[in-house]
Amino acid sequence: MTLTASAAARPAAVRRRAPSRAVSALVIWVLLTALVVFFVLPVLWLLLAPSKTADQMIRDAPLSFGSFSRIGTAWRHLFAFQNGAMLVWLRNSALYSGASLLLTLLTSVPAGYALALTRFRGRRTLLTITLITMIMPSATLVLPIFLELNRFHLIGTAWSVILPFSFYPFGVYLVYIYFATSLPRELLSAARIDGCSEWQIFARIALPLAKPVVGLVAFFSFVGNWNNFFLPYLVLPNSDQFPVQVGLNQLLSSTPSFNPVAGAGLDITVPELALAIIVAILPVLVLFLFSQRTLVSGMLAGSTKE
Repeated sequence: MTLTASAAARPAAVRRRAPSRAVSALVIWVLLTALVVFFVLPVLWLLLAPSKTADQMIRDAPLSFGSFSRIGTAWRHLFAFQNGAMLVWLRNSALYSGASLLLTLLTSVPAGYALALTRFRGRRTLLTITLITMIMPSATLVLPIFLELNRFHLIGTAWSVILPFSFYPFGVYLVYIYFATSLPRELLSAARIDGCSEWQIFARIALPLAKPVVGLVAFFSFVGNWNNFFLPYLVLPNSDQFPVQVGLNQLLSSTPSFNPVAGAGLDITVPELALAIIVAILPVLVLFLFSQRTLVSGMLAGSTKE
């Protein structure tokens, strides 16, 4: 009788599981559809926009392809704007982001190491300040940074962008977490017994082991610096000093579709603007494609403790 009851209960359990699987599949398909609609389709539209004229973008299907010749025309119009201003903006972004990245690594990595492995008065207070600053929106610091830069007469110079970009508390915290959880203390003790100084321990032992997290800090810092708009927009008055993100704002104001008065007589239309956006994000995309392994290693660094 027990076997009969068990056999009768099994189909009922199967019937209960079947609707739950159907609901799970429906939820998955809804999420995938939303992902395609809100993320994939806009990217496809952006990639196809430079292949069409402004009129074709209105008449033709949104995801239709125009012609390769139109891409070449949009390219010439874009890089002829203000005698090659796009190249100047890209060069400025590379300069600001690269110099800030170098200063970020020179300060964040030793700071994170010191917070994790040394004991000094005010250490906890400094760590707390770092965490509070890290979670604050970057826009809240723009006004005090602007006043400070103005006090030292740095407004309008490259240093007004490079120095604030170099201040990266999130990088300090990432390095702190790594050194606090993943670096074997026995290895450091053995190095001290062998007569290594603290600087030698950091440079020859800790830093080589921290390459994954250093790569992670470098990537996030570079991407954040490259995409920063608000601060350069405030502190740089001249177009030949703009990074590419601020330059895109000026390019937008020169597009007749958005500004018929200022854009009159210029060859900058929506396809050129779409091409400019693609060119602006291309360096970050290339960096991401070539650094995926380092990023994954860095994200896993500190997740386990030996």
